[in-house]
Amino acid sequence: GNPELPTAVNITWSSINFKTILQWQPKPSGYFYTVEIHGQTSDTKKKCILTTETECDVTDVLRNVKETYTAHVLSVMSSGMDNFEEPPFAVSEKFTPYSQTVLGKPEIENYTQKDSKLNIAFQDPLTPYTFPNGSFQSIRDIFQDDLEYKLYYWKDQSSGKKDATTKSNKFEVSIDSTKNYCFYIQGIIPSRRENRNGQESMVLCTSVGRNILDEYGAEVFIIIAVIAIAVITLAIVLSVILCKRKKAKAAREKEPLNGV
Repeated sequence: GNPELPTAVNITWSSINFKTILQWQPKPSGYFYTVEIHGQTSDTKKKCILTTETECDVTDVLRNVKETYTAHVLSVMSSGMDNFEEPPFAVSEKFTPYSQTVLGKPEIENYTQKDSKLNIAFQDPLTPYTFPNGSFQSIRDIFQDDLEYKLYYWKDQSSGKKDATTKSNKFEVSIDSTKNYCFYIQGIIPSRRENRNGQESMVLCTSVGRNILDEYGAEVFIIIAVIAIAVITLAIVLSVILCKRKKAKAAREKEPLNGV
C-alpha cells in the first residue's frame, strides 16, 4: 500500500428511517476513497468506489437491518485497487441499523375534536426498502411490535401536557369539550437503550368553537378596553370643550346688543 496517503477521520453514521449515510473527513487531494462495508455474518461489499466525496449512501448494503456493520474507508490512488497490497484505511464505529437508525416524523393524516373526544389518525414513516411488488416498507413493517407511538396533547394557551400511547395508527383521548387542544406525535422503540424517541411531528391545534378570547387571550381585550375608554374619555372632553366654546361665543355675540 501507500502509507503516505492520509486516512479518513471523524467517520460517522447518519441514519433516519434506515436511510443511512456514512460521512468522514478530509476532502481528498491527489487520491480517492473507497468504502467497504463489513458485516458480522455477511460478505464485504464495496460502495462509492474511487470517490472524491466525503460521504457515501450505504443504505442498499445494510438490508439485513439487525446485522452489525463496520465501515472501512480506504485511501487509494486511481490504480490502487489493482494492487494486491492493502491500501491504508480507517475503521468506523460499529453500526446496527435496527437499534440505531432514528425514527422520522410521523405524518398526521387527519384529526377531529367532537364533544369530549380528540381523534387523530397518522401514517408510519416509510423506509428506502421495498417489497417485491415495489412498494416501500414502512418502519412498522420492520419494527412490528417493537414500535409504538406517543401522543402529547395540551389545552391551547396552556403549558400542562398529557400523553397517551398506542401501537396502532390512531389515537382517541378524552378532553374538555369547551377547550381547543394542541398536540404532536413521535415514534418510540421501548426496547432500545438509546435513540428510543423518534423525531416529533409538527404541532397542530384544533379550532372547534374557538372564539376571539381563545385566539388572542385576555391581554388583548384589556388593551382594547383601555383604548376604548381613552377614546370615549377624549370624545367627552372634546364635547365639553366645544360646548363651552359655543356658549362663550354666544355670550360674546350678545354683549354689544346689551350695550345698546
